[in-house]
Amino acid sequence: MSEFTPGTVVLVGGGPGDPDLLTVGGLRAVRAADVIAYDRLAPLEVLAEAQPGAVLIDVGKIPRGPQTPQDQINQLLISHAQAGLVVVRLKGGDNYLFGRGGEEALACAAAGVSVQVIPGVSSALAAPALAGIPVTHRGLSQGVTIVSGHVPPGDDRAELDWAAIARTHTTLVILMGVKYLPEIVATLLEAGLDAKTPAAIVSSAGSPQMRVLRAPVSRIAAVAADAGVEPPAITVIGAVAELELGS
Repeated sequence: MSEFTPGTVVLVGGGPGDPDLLTVGGLRAVRAADVIAYDRLAPLEVLAEAQPGAVLIDVGKIPRGPQTPQDQINQLLISHAQAGLVVVRLKGGDNYLFGRGGEEALACAAAGVSVQVIPGVSSALAAPALAGIPVTHRGLSQGVTIVSGHVPPGDDRAELDWAAIARTHTTLVILMGVKYLPEIVATLLEAGLDAKTPAAIVSSAGSPQMRVLRAPVSRIAAVAADAGVEPPAITVIGAVAELELGS
């Protein structure tokens, strides 16, 4: 990955927000870009590394607030790349884990635009780690299930089988689940998840505002609400959630 070809869109996973957690390849792409389209959860400090004259475009989406339509983002990437520029799409986390990177790659491919992918550190793993929680641990968890909580259980758009998830005995990591956490927890408990199962919620991971709250799963939604937890935050449910390693 020694060069970035003009006319290419580079999908860069920016990690959970701390600029130190951006990969070396991601930083090199930022420095080489002619255009950078960035999200609100990307490590914004690294924009200072952009070359003089680089065009910086905020295409962030605020939950239940102002949003840049995805079709508009796709067209922006395509049009700048077709003008012969190196275009970086800088996201928080990883492009291909609830990052719509797949949609952007498909749109570019349909338009004949080359795409390069630089994976990022997902908050699904980084946030628990920063809180001292290993998502797998010998004797406690042999796997991890990562889901989006953006759509509540019972909604017509819901695709997840929460009852099956409750029976997996793996660590459950929920992204984008702050708003519907009470409904998600209630569904898991109804499906047989032990009410005493440890849980934790990690907000603003990797930033000075990071907070970690722990409680049994039956109480975690109430604890989060009482503390005024707001996105971005991830929830970890499982035996590992009571661990505090390296913190």
